[in-house]
Amino acid sequence: MGRGMFITFEGIEGVGKSTNIATFVRHIEQAGHDILCTREPGGTPNAERIREIVSSHSKESMPDIAELMLIFAARSLHVENVIRPAVEQGTWVICDRFTDSSRAYQGGGRGIDLAVIDELAGLVHGDLWPDLTVLLDAPVEIGMARAVERSDPDRFESEQAEFFDRVRAGYLEIARAEPERVTVVDASRDLDAVSADIGRIARELLDNSL
Repeated sequence: MGRGMFITFEGIEGVGKSTNIATFVRHIEQAGHDILCTREPGGTPNAERIREIVSSHSKESMPDIAELMLIFAARSLHVENVIRPAVEQGTWVICDRFTDSSRAYQGGGRGIDLAVIDELAGLVHGDLWPDLTVLLDAPVEIGMARAVERSDPDRFESEQAEFFDRVRAGYLEIARAEPERVTVVDASRDLDAVSADIGRIARELLDNSL
């Protein structure tokens, strides 16, 4: 059995990652591939515990570097116990967020040096990078308007618009630097238009994987 594919979905809050991942997965399933859907932070029992710490409101302050280190601790568990074994066994892994989120949120949003983030990435997952990253992009005001419809926003969702402006800029810089890996989809449009793009991306990926 050949190697599987590793695909990630990225974007700020409110861009519709969950909905569009489901659309993407349907196309891949119809082609007969084994699929594993997962998320970050999380994906394993202990990584999910770390997710709860990182995303929950607390009276104890969370230093930016502690946030980054916790996320990479969860990522280490996720990569070694779930993602890498699945890909090596031929499974297509579709992940809601990965290291690009750290670059955008902790790098762009929090201002942590990208060299520090890239060094941690090298230690935690080495040469395991997504074969394809779908960046769902929308202006911050649109994403925030959609996100407020959810109840009980978590610690990240509670950030101000200026924070998400920096995060979005971080994502777009990644896309400019790595156009061969990152495909940007305009998520500000209606769902049918976005879904059509997701279907096209899935079909192209399937054709190229033959």
